[in-house]
Amino acid sequence: MIDIFLQLWGGGFYLINKILFSFSESKNHNIKNTFKQYAWSAYIIGAPAWIILLIDKNDWIAASIELGGIPAMLLGLYKTCYKVQANQNIENTVKYITYSVILLGLVLSFQHYGGINSLSQFLELGASIGFLMGTYLMSQNNFKGYLYFMLMNINMALLMELQDKYILMTQQFISLLFVIYGYIQSSKIKS
Repeated sequence: MIDIFLQLWGGGFYLINKILFSFSESKNHNIKNTFKQYAWSAYIIGAPAWIILLIDKNDWIAASIELGGIPAMLLGLYKTCYKVQANQNIENTVKYITYSVILLGLVLSFQHYGGINSLSQFLELGASIGFLMGTYLMSQNNFKGYLYFMLMNINMALLMELQDKYILMTQQFISLLFVIYGYIQSSKIKS
């Protein structure tokens, strides 16, 4: 019962995050910022459930990405709310925190599995690359972040299917549709 609750909590807020990001691709700057503010917030609210579920399955790499991604999401929220660029010290601090947490996740995964030798670890790495690059590019208002989110969604959906987390698997595939929509909308605006 707790597992289903965590899947609905984490999956629901992550889906809301992707829906809001896709709708933020508007030509109206005020609407764009409002949707982005709510998108960053939804991710932050959903992160604890994902972290718990991933740690429970010894998905150390993916759990570290979720935990390490929170500072990047907070930075994106800050920049969107205050319509400012963060200074380089703040940007660097966020990068160092994120990289340190990811390194910790990699070390824990290597210790637990004796290296990188399982399908779930490869899926975690693909999802991690997609998440990190996607989040970074999105925080820089670069629409190519959506391409990396597509990589993340596909890898996480497959990982959740391996672990019989069908609610989260479905959420990832639905999120993928909104990521594709966001990419199409943002590429129209940029061209």
